[in-house]
Amino acid sequence: MRVLLADDHMLMLEGLQNLLEAHGIEVAGTARDGREAAELARKLRPDVILMDIRMPVWDGLQATRVIKAELPETKVIVLTTSAESEDLLEAVKSGATGYLLKSMDAESLIDALHDAEQDVPPFSPGLAARLLAHFATATELGSELGQREAPRPLPQPPDAKEPLSERQLEVLDLVAQGLSYKAVGDRVCLSPRTVKYHMAEIMRKLHLQNRAQVLAYAGALMAQGETTD
Repeated sequence: MRVLLADDHMLMLEGLQNLLEAHGIEVAGTARDGREAAELARKLRPDVILMDIRMPVWDGLQATRVIKAELPETKVIVLTTSAESEDLLEAVKSGATGYLLKSMDAESLIDALHDAEQDVPPFSPGLAARLLAHFATATELGSELGQREAPRPLPQPPDAKEPLSERQLEVLDLVAQGLSYKAVGDRVCLSPRTVKYHMAEIMRKLHLQNRAQVLAYAGALMAQGETTD
């Protein structure tokens, strides 16, 4: 994995670079503002960019939009101090793969990067649930995220002939809370690979196509539960 770091605080850049390299992750380059991040992304073609939001020249959201338009395969993960819903939503609509808070510990950051490498969108705890509250339906999810192809409408509850198992419901609930596969596995004593298998089975049973649809479905169920409580 080759990572580009974008942050206007030198101490943060140096700390992140030391942390990632200590875990065998190559730091392809560092940027002090959003425009420099976009320029380096074009030149270096990193796998992942850790992007701060509040930066000079271009902020991280503008840089993310430019990078994703030109390099859609590059994963941009926002790493910020802001837990504001507006920043979270704008980051996702700009094309960010994940949204992490700088208050997280080092091990969680490394896990989040490995999740992103496995196409698992990383979010700090509680933030995925906040997104789900906003994107109440798959149609809203598709339009708000600016996806080229909006997901199919959410299906009705699964056929009674093949309901989700208790374990699958447990995994679905934890994933909907924003936990990574590793964190879910630690919580229920399963390997990340087994958690991924359960997610594949959940998608098969619910006739869903990807993790975003699973999260949207879980969010709808959570909303229904809150309504009936």
